[in-house]
Amino acid sequence: MRIREFQRAGALHGEIEVPGDKSISHRSIMLGALAEGDTRASHFLMSADCLSTISCFRQLGIDIEEDREADTVVVHGKGLHGLSAPLDTLDTGNSGTTTRILSGILAGQAFQSQINGDSSIQARPMKRIIRPLTEMGARITSLRGNDCTPLEISGGHLHGIDYLSPVASAQVKSCILLAGLYADGRTSVTEPSLSRNHTELMLRGFGAEISSLPADEYAASGAKTRPSSSKNDTADRSRMSGMVPWRAEVCPEPQLRGQDIIVPGDISSAAYFIAAGLIAPGSEILVKNVGINPTRAGILEVARDMGGQIEVIREYDRGGEKAADLLVKSSSLHGTTIEGALIPTLIDEIPVIAVMAAYAEGTTVIRDAAELKVKESNRIATMTENLKAMGADIAPEEDGMVIRGTGFLHGARVRSFLDHRVAMSMAVAALAAEGTTTIEDADCVLISYPSFYEDLEKLI
Repeated sequence: MRIREFQRAGALHGEIEVPGDKSISHRSIMLGALAEGDTRASHFLMSADCLSTISCFRQLGIDIEEDREADTVVVHGKGLHGLSAPLDTLDTGNSGTTTRILSGILAGQAFQSQINGDSSIQARPMKRIIRPLTEMGARITSLRGNDCTPLEISGGHLHGIDYLSPVASAQVKSCILLAGLYADGRTSVTEPSLSRNHTELMLRGFGAEISSLPADEYAASGAKTRPSSSKNDTADRSRMSGMVPWRAEVCPEPQLRGQDIIVPGDISSAAYFIAAGLIAPGSEILVKNVGINPTRAGILEVARDMGGQIEVIREYDRGGEKAADLLVKSSSLHGTTIEGALIPTLIDEIPVIAVMAAYAEGTTVIRDAAELKVKESNRIATMTENLKAMGADIAPEEDGMVIRGTGFLHGARVRSFLDHRVAMSMAVAALAAEGTTTIEDADCVLISYPSFYEDLEKLI
């Protein structure tokens, strides 16, 4: 067990550039492998999760070069039908993104494969991808009979479907869309609200024919859809919660072509420095090259709603993905309500938002976020336990939490629960807390941000 200790830091000052976006880094490997020719991804995130994706595709016969000093990878793609049967189980480590999206690709292959991950992955729900892939014609077996990994996937001839997803999940959507590349007709996914859209943007950039628009606009266009065999009430529940159902549709058998990709900084990683700058008195931090794709940038909206001072210094385009430099200044925060369509845009940032809420004045309510329970840890339970240990007034709810901010926390011994986002959130909480905070199993940050603690030290 590796522990780290933190003291109250005082004002934070300086510039920071966070590593490349994890979601985009994963997808650059996946689509690069399915494209003709080479794909070069610079500012690639060399984290454990992304290295798991590289390892899996090497097992599938793809040559991938790594330059870790330059944070660059080159994927020598073999085209849509160029993957080879792996000789062993594909090990996705701790990466839910790799597990779920790769399963969609494997469903379209003319060979059998097995996919598995660590103990955390083996407890995460896979029925949400097993169901649609089975509808498309794949044969998928949960080898332990619990709808979790390890999965055995027998690919083959797939059918296009119109799938109504009960959750707004980029992993589920991406899994189905990439399986749709191998189908006998178009494939669509309608979700309760728009989840992060990196797959759609990147597929379009690689040459696929894909559309993405609100479901009611699609219906108004007169386009016909097949009756879905998905038995859920997505559209009705979306209207009840004020969310707008969103539909993405892909056509099969595209000729994908390799691309040069500059990966923007990961806003999920930047969120920790944004929060730190807001809650540590007297702080001013410039966070450079942050991806601000609207489907990911909910943390900025929430921070501003809470009274946070965040200024966009420069905004630019990274191959269809917006990025910016953000100037963050310490602020007197107040409570807010976070719910509905905002949740998919910040689901990974909720742990550190809970820290911000504990330091704010007034009550913050987080709801419609039951997805937190099936992440690397049950983040509702783990953040509640840790923040209570530091003196926060926080209560768990079935789909979120209620935090009555006092503006004050004290040091305590807390656990990461081997969840990288919990560990980083507690490090931020420690910066403004009285006394010493000790984080157990702190090195799980390797999953997404290997240099996190070193980068944090630069600002203290």
